[in-house]
Amino acid sequence: MGLTLCCDRTAGRIWVPIRRGVCWGFILFNLCDMSNIKSGGDSWFLTDCPRDAIQGMSPFIPTDQKVAYLSALMEVGFDVLDAGSFVSPKTVPQMADSAQVLERLPETGTEVLAIVANERGAQDALSHGRPDMIGFPFGISETFQQRNTGGGIDEGWRRLDAIQNAAAASNKGVVVYLSMGFGNPYGDPWSPELAGDWALRLHEELGVTHLALSDTVGQANEGIIEAVCTQVISASPGLTVGVHLHGRRESAAPFMEAAWRGGCRRFDGALGGLGGCPMAKDELVGNLPTEVLMEAPTDWGGAKRSWNQEALAKAQSLLAQLK
Repeated sequence: MGLTLCCDRTAGRIWVPIRRGVCWGFILFNLCDMSNIKSGGDSWFLTDCPRDAIQGMSPFIPTDQKVAYLSALMEVGFDVLDAGSFVSPKTVPQMADSAQVLERLPETGTEVLAIVANERGAQDALSHGRPDMIGFPFGISETFQQRNTGGGIDEGWRRLDAIQNAAAASNKGVVVYLSMGFGNPYGDPWSPELAGDWALRLHEELGVTHLALSDTVGQANEGIIEAVCTQVISASPGLTVGVHLHGRRESAAPFMEAAWRGGCRRFDGALGGLGGCPMAKDELVGNLPTEVLMEAPTDWGGAKRSWNQEALAKAQSLLAQLK
């Protein structure tokens, strides 16, 4: 179903389409004064997510091939590389060799991030030493949390608190992925204001400094993206906010621009748009293609960035061999 965003920017109002089960409706969202939003001006940051791109692939990709591919990506000039995960190999067998892969990556100006799902994974990642930061998915949907982790929001909160403390003791950063940040198909409460409330709680009560708003189910549209980014960034000006979105290739630039209008300057993508969104029920919905995101912000006044095109071409060639 196609829905059109209705907005009156001069009046500071925006009608955002939302879904509750099989029914669609609209929320009238009042935009705050954009001059009060902390943003990065024309500077912006890009994370490439090969971990997200290849974790669902089969059969198992040899470790040497992963190292070659990720090493090429490390030379492109991305700010962060989401390069592996320390989770159960039974759950994600493709990531079973993350420790071996990460220790062989070159030292460049790109920081390395690894995903964890619990305290044990965090301890494994921190004891390994190579990741510069760890990522943890925190869902604001009770139903999703129960289905995805076997524990509710309270359990996720407890795990995150322990992970934050362990990371601080190791002088490592934590990126919290706010799962279900752009909608909820289960009938649980959701709104831009609720996402903003959770972001503020995470920042003030747990000391979270980096948050990635995540479109877990592929429901986001331009209106929702702008509204959520605006709400979260205005509610927590001390919080560094990024977006991890899913969509068709043609949606990448419009989605990124919507987040940009909302004050966001940090974006996740995956080369080739791989990775998919298994809950989106649309095989064409994947991660936003990094190669599109690399150039798009210059259309809206973003700083032009220099990329290592030779390394990018090498990575694209190696990726083709992994498929």
